[in-house]
Amino acid sequence: MANRITRLLGIRHPIVQAGMSWASSNVALPAAVSNAGGLGVLAAGPLRLEDFIRTLDALAAVTDKPYAVNIPLYRPQAAEILDVMVARQVPVVIASQGGPKAQLPRFRDYGAVWIQVVSTLEHARKAEAAGVDALVVVGAEAGGHPPANEVSTLVTVRRVLQEVSIPVIAGGGVADGWGIAALLALGADAVQLGTRFLLTDEAAVHGHYKAAVLAADVHDTALIGRRSLPVRGLRNAFAQAIFDAERDQIAQDDYDALFKKSSLKQAALDGDIEWGKVELGQSAGLVSQIQPAAQVMAQLVQELAQASTRLAGMELAAPHNHFDNQQL
Repeated sequence: MANRITRLLGIRHPIVQAGMSWASSNVALPAAVSNAGGLGVLAAGPLRLEDFIRTLDALAAVTDKPYAVNIPLYRPQAAEILDVMVARQVPVVIASQGGPKAQLPRFRDYGAVWIQVVSTLEHARKAEAAGVDALVVVGAEAGGHPPANEVSTLVTVRRVLQEVSIPVIAGGGVADGWGIAALLALGADAVQLGTRFLLTDEAAVHGHYKAAVLAADVHDTALIGRRSLPVRGLRNAFAQAIFDAERDQIAQDDYDALFKKSSLKQAALDGDIEWGKVELGQSAGLVSQIQPAAQVMAQLVQELAQASTRLAGMELAAPHNHFDNQQL
């Protein structure tokens, strides 16, 4: 399946593995996805500079296919991480939580593709005006940091597509090829999947974390921390403590301290699924097994083909009025 995003990125399939802190802050997951024809994404967010350099070099050594680095622009040492990316000529940058304009020229100098993650029309417009090559547009179903306005992927993506002309990669609420087909039919150029790739052998998170995500149904997540930087995560003891704090209207300083007491690292590396931030999307309820990433890619492509064939087989018929042959 070829379109403007596959041509822009040099990939075979319009499938992007989301950059997930800890889960894809390694070589194995992005390499597997890229080698299977999608866009694998190394998550730089939690990595120390020396660990990032080592991991990036190892990734480049095991794949000759396009790959991306996801970098939250607000993180400590972001400037040093970006310097390394330029020096190593990373082919695709996926940036979030910060403005791209100051960084774009030096990445353009060597031909990199810059993709900006947004969750609202306002940020999509700003990113396009800044000159980015494409957008990742995420809706409320997504894990991690979805839009606080809780507008769904279906509506958010379609609204952005009404206003921007650059390619759009849609994310949130998709775990199979049928969902990919739905968002392509909506007008997206590709689809980003996070939770589905979290449930792979290569995702570098604790077994307890994967088990909790695998056991979750579509209704077992919530937007947690509405008075801070909210995350979509598992309804666990930490989430309940935040809900109680919101109900009791505790002081903002105390609220912020409570929210920061828990971390994604606590869940992803230590396996604390009760008091850690277990970030996952609603699509966890659509996944029933943990598989190798290459097998997931093959399944996604097969399902996408099935869904596309089904749509193509629907003939356009002349409008028919049920009352045409009836006496009124």
